[in-house]
Amino acid sequence: MKARDVMTPNVVTVSVDAPVPEIARLLVERRISAVAVLDGNGAVAGVVSEGDLIRRPELGTDKPRSRWLWFLLSPEEEARDFVKTHGLRARDVMSRPALGVSADASLADIVDLMRKERIKRVLVFDGGKLAGIVTRTDLLRALHAREALPTGALPPDDQALRAKILRALAAEDWANNAIVNVQVRGGQVELWGAVDSDEQRQAIRVAIEGIPGVRGVTEHLVRTRAG
Repeated sequence: MKARDVMTPNVVTVSVDAPVPEIARLLVERRISAVAVLDGNGAVAGVVSEGDLIRRPELGTDKPRSRWLWFLLSPEEEARDFVKTHGLRARDVMSRPALGVSADASLADIVDLMRKERIKRVLVFDGGKLAGIVTRTDLLRALHAREALPTGALPPDDQALRAKILRALAAEDWANNAIVNVQVRGGQVELWGAVDSDEQRQAIRVAIEGIPGVRGVTEHLVRTRAG
């Protein structure tokens, strides 16, 4: 399997000038753990994750480091730490560089990168453009769907069907803000992610059921808004 086979498309993004409270709201409302940060040219400048926002003066969690650790830090590192914990916009708190892989990267390569860099997610690029994101949860979903992590790609029929489903959802305006990971096995489709409403959930299911080759749809989609 490749990154393109397990990634979640429709990555939630913010601008480098996005306020920290807005980013926190997105993480909570969309039930995601990170957002990609785009510069003025639309290129990925970094990533803001939950981990980047847990040491904040607003929460009373920006506790001073131990005296010995401060002794080891240079003034430049101390200054960077202050900006990270007190910054008001994405450009101040984001982690950089944004680590990513190509859409054809193997799952083994993704796991190796996660372990080496001690990260929980990687961005996926296709032709130099942001195409999706793979998290640890996506890897577990692949394990659940396939019962193992094979080294090869999806069978051609399942791979083509998954691509067809993603294209169909991308073409519908009402589905653009949904965050849906699609897994296909023998024509059986499993959906994971978040939607805004029960109506959106139903429309996604109906759209996929109407695609030739789909034998059944099982959805595990959660709502991002109550009521």
